[in-house]
Order: sequence, then structure tokens, then C-alpha cells
Amino acid sequence: MLAVQGYYDGVSIRPLEKVIAKPNQRVIITIMDEFVEPAAAAGKSGMRGALSQYADPALAQQEKGAWQRALVEKYGNV
Repeated sequence: MLAVQGYYDGVSIRPLEKVIAKPNQRVIITIMDEFVEPAAAAGKSGMRGALSQYADPALAQQEKGAWQRALVEKYGNV
């Protein structure tokens, strides 16, 4: 048996996790007394891209090679 979290959007039940089930497989649906925020429910299934609003394209060039420059700064010529 597998337990999957989800929410009811007023039309259908939407899982918040990946569902591994076959077509026509029986399920048990339990309605909880708790509610989820609409923004969280309609959001992404993972954290990928969650911080994209803070990205600064102008700094992208400075990020290239930053690790290597930091090593040279700290330890000298590597």
C-alpha cells in the first residue's frame, strides 16, 4: 500500500507527489479536515526554480570560474 498526499481543487483530486499506479488500480481516498494554501497546492511539485525570482543575469558572467578564482585566492596558484 502506498500513501500519497494531495488536495481537492473543486473538480478533481490532485496529488502533490509522483503517483506510481497502474490504470484501473484501486485506490483509497481519505478526506482530511486540514486545508492547504491554494498557492502551495497549485505550485511546483519540487523546489526546482523556486529561487529564480532572485536570479540576477548581470552576475552570471562573474559566477563563471568563481570557484577556481576562490581557490587561487586562498591557496595560491593551484
